[in-house]
Amino acid sequence: MTTQRTSGRRKQALAAAAVVAGLLTTAACGGGNGSGSKDGAAGFDAANNKVAQASLAKKGGELKFASAQDADSWDTTRGYYGFMWNFSRYYARQLVTFDTKPGKDGGKVVPDLATDTGKVSADGKTYTFTLRDGITWEDGKPITSQDIKYGIERDWAQDVLSGGPTYLKDTLDPDGKYQGPYKDSSKDHLGLSAVETPNAKTIVFHLPKPNADFQDILALPAASPVRQDMDTKSKYALHPFSSGPYKFQSYDPGKSLVLVRNDKWNASSDPVRKAYPDKISIKFFTNANDLDQRLINGDYQLDMTQTGLSPQGRQTALKQDKGNLDNPISGYVRYAVFPQSVKPFDNIHCRKAVILGADHVSIQTARGGPIAGGDIGTNMLPPAVAGAEGQKYDPYQIAGANKNGNVDQAKAELKACGQPNGFSTTIAVRNNKPAEVATAESLQASLKKVGINAQIDQYDGSQTTGIIGSPSNVQKKGYGIIIMGWGPDYPTVQGYGAPLWDSHFIQQSGNNNYALIKDKTIDGLFDTYSTTLDDAKKADLATQINHKVMDGAYYLPFTFEKFLNWRGSNLANVYTTDAYNGMYDFVNLGLKSAK
Repeated sequence: MTTQRTSGRRKQALAAAAVVAGLLTTAACGGGNGSGSKDGAAGFDAANNKVAQASLAKKGGELKFASAQDADSWDTTRGYYGFMWNFSRYYARQLVTFDTKPGKDGGKVVPDLATDTGKVSADGKTYTFTLRDGITWEDGKPITSQDIKYGIERDWAQDVLSGGPTYLKDTLDPDGKYQGPYKDSSKDHLGLSAVETPNAKTIVFHLPKPNADFQDILALPAASPVRQDMDTKSKYALHPFSSGPYKFQSYDPGKSLVLVRNDKWNASSDPVRKAYPDKISIKFFTNANDLDQRLINGDYQLDMTQTGLSPQGRQTALKQDKGNLDNPISGYVRYAVFPQSVKPFDNIHCRKAVILGADHVSIQTARGGPIAGGDIGTNMLPPAVAGAEGQKYDPYQIAGANKNGNVDQAKAELKACGQPNGFSTTIAVRNNKPAEVATAESLQASLKKVGINAQIDQYDGSQTTGIIGSPSNVQKKGYGIIIMGWGPDYPTVQGYGAPLWDSHFIQQSGNNNYALIKDKTIDGLFDTYSTTLDDAKKADLATQINHKVMDGAYYLPFTFEKFLNWRGSNLANVYTTDAYNGMYDFVNLGLKSAK
């Protein structure tokens, strides 16, 4: 799951880093408005894995989001940013969804459009769901099993609807026999044989082989229903047809989005959504500091991207409004990745030279320090995923002996890869993420000490999927180092690592396996995992996969990330959830005062 954040300047990020580190230490020790504030804030960390001000939510009012980044797509088939998945529950439902509870409990699957979480056959290959009564589209027509099947079939139309996850496609049709609904020759365009709809209220999935995470996969937006007569294909993102309590009123890409109540939604048919506000809006900003100041001023309730305040915003908030802040551990690992298609990163020793030459403390500082940035990352599996070992597994001594970089070891690896005098390369970084730009410059400085000359290319962060998501473009641009971050699509190793490391997920557009890893052992471990039901065995497989990835030196992990997020004083029923990697769960937020 990818995230986006704000644009800003390198000087601001670096100048604030040391100050912020000190301020955050004070915050952690209880300085500032820790027990609340005069304007009604709940208190520091009041919504971190627990519910703040649950009983104060009122019906009505406008819930105002601010964001420095539009979604990659509001089309449920194409969206892949974490905040889009979180926000889409306002207008899109699935058979099952994630629970509306804080912390780990939020990662559990519960019924949504379906009456239960599915009846599963003894061999784990057949899932049968019955739809609830009273579920309707925004025009009042019933949502049918055929609508759900059609919405799922759109995942196969990657030539038209690229960018989203392909778990359903890979699970239900691993051989790629189905061509998608736009090329479907059947009369009703519902020719996907792995999904049956015997009647309007029943849907049956036939898996070629068991997948231990299939219910989690069905909880993703890509499993949302789409009605055929409302499918505008590549333009669907401009106005998705609502199956939830809110519908699109207006959308000006990159500027604003407004949802209003869907008066055809039946509260009695929806056990998940409370639908407190009358209106939900997003204002898109181009400047991180402006956005953060508007949050602090109370003009908006929360940041859509949920990746933390900028350095300047953190300083202000910690001094004046600490009771409005939460400091959750995110599910994200921030890292650099080395595409093997760009020389000399086809050689493992050149990749190791970067890992060993990097100053990991400097990178952590550039990302905001131990609290706003996170712990130094030593491997690629987020701590919250079963099978993770945290900093205990540190094969390159990133948080140990080599935390400030090891010039001698790096130069030895350069010699081993046939580049004793070093080499030149390009670091690709999103221009709308100041922490990433600061990270790139920190990495650039430390690599120069070992003879690696890296220039930095800041590309348009809103065009990520077409720029670094295109392997041919990456090769053409010579992007030897790509700075990125990733969190679980759902909280398992498959939900986190398959798009990054399984060769079956390599795509020519919307690719996330940036390293182009094609390792038969890793692929085989994922195959074994998908058919394993025992939790202890699944955790062990996750550990093995992580070790193989680190053995290949495809990544330089930066941090096991933490955020410092703003919570508006007028917000009620606020809590962080593991379902969305430490973000606030958007779906049941309300306002204390609905004026």
